[in-house]
Amino acid sequence: MPSKPLRILVILFSLVTLCLPITANAATTSSLDPQNTIYLDLPSGRVVIRLRPDLAPNHVARIKQLTRQKFYDGLAFHRVIPGFMAQTGDPLGNGSGGSGKELKAEFSREPHLRGTVSMARADEPDSADSQFFICFASAPFLNGQYTVWGQVVSGMEFVDKIKSGSSFNNGAVSNPTRIVRMRIATDIQP
Repeated sequence: MPSKPLRILVILFSLVTLCLPITANAATTSSLDPQNTIYLDLPSGRVVIRLRPDLAPNHVARIKQLTRQKFYDGLAFHRVIPGFMAQTGDPLGNGSGGSGKELKAEFSREPHLRGTVSMARADEPDSADSQFFICFASAPFLNGQYTVWGQVVSGMEFVDKIKSGSSFNNGAVSNPTRIVRMRIATDIQP
């Protein structure tokens, strides 16, 4: 049996190790710029997204505009492919709708990693509108071909709970998870 000082040291190390993810997460979210932070509320919890105007200023401006109009509130995650991504932002709920304003692509070298938030689009590069997706895992085949505009900094465990579709029907979801509300941090009343 280890000596008493060694047992105390092991207990302290265990406590510190357990607290590190919480502390790091709190520090990450508390140091965010509220003007460039979005709260995406899902039935399972809050997802915090750091906006990236440095990568895609026009897309970020449009996402903020639509968010302030409450455009995304109640919209479905209509296409969800396990291990790949969850897509939302279509008021029709079937992948064919949008806000009516297409955006010029702002492709970058930013990689599509777990938690990356990027614009969905049709075959035409300048066809992104209001639909976006959140990556469940790294997707390097998307790099440089889709506009990255944000990164989930907390709440990926809630993204993981979004109801999945089947890869056999391109991820279409019946009775899908819906966005409760989406807000810019500065627009939320204390």
